[in-house]
Amino acid sequence: MAVTIKLDRHERGILAALQDNARLTMQELGEAVGLSASPCWRRVRSMEEIGVIRRYTVHLDPRKLGLGECVFAHVTLERHKENAVDQFETAIAAMPEVLECFAVTGEADYLLRIVVPTTEDYGRFLSERIFSIPAVAHVKSSVTLKEVKFETRLPLTHLD
Repeated sequence: MAVTIKLDRHERGILAALQDNARLTMQELGEAVGLSASPCWRRVRSMEEIGVIRRYTVHLDPRKLGLGECVFAHVTLERHKENAVDQFETAIAAMPEVLECFAVTGEADYLLRIVVPTTEDYGRFLSERIFSIPAVAHVKSSVTLKEVKFETRLPLTHLD
């Protein structure tokens, strides 16, 4: 169960503004939410320390960088012994092509989002990397046709 941290209107405003532009100065951020730079900085620092703000990043266009294929892979493990699961998760965490990995319910055990230059590269990735993990029994892949929506901005309206 998710634990909701109580945030005041300034903190919610800070989070909304940072999700739009994480490069804002503390002065700009404070102006956006009605605080001076010092109290704004203290609130940001506090939210970093408690893990509400995990990190700051930049969004790159994968196609412009030669990563034209996005594939969703449903991975089923052969065995569910603890060491097999740990081995799988450790291997996946070390693969830069895997952008996201979720343990899921349903027919598969994991859902992966993978980016590669071409479908041929995905085939090689599967055979050389994924199927080299001993616990992997089956992979069902879905190659994306187009990106309809991609968002990293979390909705914050439920915190009001």
